[in-house]
Amino acid sequence: MSRFAWFPIAVALALAAPGESAAENPETSAQRCNAPPALTALQPPQTHAASRLEQRQPLTIVAVGSSSTQGVGASTPALNYPNRLEAELKERFPGYGIRVINRGKGGEDVPEELARLEREVVSEHPYLVIWQLGTNAVLRRDDLAADKDLIRRGVELLERSGTDIVLMDPQYAPRVLDRPGHAEMVRMIADVSKEARVGLFRRFEIMRAQTEQPGAEPMIGADGLHMNDRGYGCLAAELADSLTANWQAQQRLTERRQPGSVAGLSSAAKQPAAPPATQ
Repeated sequence: MSRFAWFPIAVALALAAPGESAAENPETSAQRCNAPPALTALQPPQTHAASRLEQRQPLTIVAVGSSSTQGVGASTPALNYPNRLEAELKERFPGYGIRVINRGKGGEDVPEELARLEREVVSEHPYLVIWQLGTNAVLRRDDLAADKDLIRRGVELLERSGTDIVLMDPQYAPRVLDRPGHAEMVRMIADVSKEARVGLFRRFEIMRAQTEQPGAEPMIGADGLHMNDRGYGCLAAELADSLTANWQAQQRLTERRQPGSVAGLSSAAKQPAAPPATQ
């Protein structure tokens, strides 16, 4: 049997009919952004998190960043993106111990986040870290020359801890667009992601694609900066889809490398999923 034979059971409904779970649970899910697949594809493989699920072990994810990780602009704390991401992933992987810890602090910039990565992120022993960054740097200064090195240092620190990493770039918002450095920051984060071979969630372009659709619902609140409930819900759903697709791609690769795995999948599909192991 394929080492990943459990994956189709866990994700088939979510991937075959995206949006159904959102309609069934509007409090914790929202209509997806329907962003082009080219924008939501997440590379490289997130192997640590996928292996954790493969072994049916609890999966800890830490979301670190500033106010849009903390959830400023959401109508209730329950509707910030880390809480909604946890709910979305639990819908896709029922019965698995998935926890998303929120380490967002409003107003922080890359230096402040870098200073607390060890004590507030690495200390949680995560298998995936989602680092949202760049917005406050763009809002505060035009000279971003020092930021790339700081981001690299943060990525290196996280890599040494043995976690998967996804970088999330700034939100597409009027106050961000008004600043001359926004495009440079988006490119900078993409460059670090490529050079370090870590994940990149292209929030800026995903939100732009949704915002520019005719009749699109607003994703940014009245302050012109922070996301509203719609924005946080869209972000969480798209990120959950991206992570699920990344993990499932590893399952397919494993199947191709293991002859006879199709028969194993057929057999596994008739069996209830085993309960997750406890720590």
